Amino acid sequence: MKKTILSLVLLASLFTLRNTANAQSNDKAAVEKLVHTYFDALNASDADKATSLFTENGVLLPQGAPTATGSAQINGTFKYVFDNFKFVLEVSIAEITVQGNYAIVSSTSKGSFVIKAKNETIADDYRETFVMQKINGTWKIARYMYNKSK
Repeated sequence: MKKTILSLVLLASLFTLRNTANAQSNDKAAVEKLVHTYFDALNASDADKATSLFTENGVLLPQGAPTATGSAQINGTFKYVFDNFKFVLEVSIAEITVQGNYAIVSSTSKGSFVIKAKNETIADDYRETFVMQKINGTWKIARYMYNKSK
């Protein structure tokens, strides 16, 4: 009887471990897709799409600019940026760590941006940190900070 119970507990533990590993793998893939979708919106200068990827109370911490908190401020920041600049950036994800309903992403991006007023293209690269939050089964950007790597 003890062997049967021990075997069932061991089997249940292995099953739970496998399901947890699969869920983590699925979450990492979803988070990675979210980062790429964000950069697609950035490169398309789509303020509404970029804003929709954030939580309602998300926080955008841009380099050299005021912090934007909540959908309205984030959208306003993106509209201002896209009115003045055009980005062509490619992202490389260095690390994704998932812990429950939160994920942290470290990435770098390279490419260029155009200063529209001058029609001047400038090569640039950035470092990014994302804090993602899973809300009702959907990953969103809760916090996003970036800065230039040089």
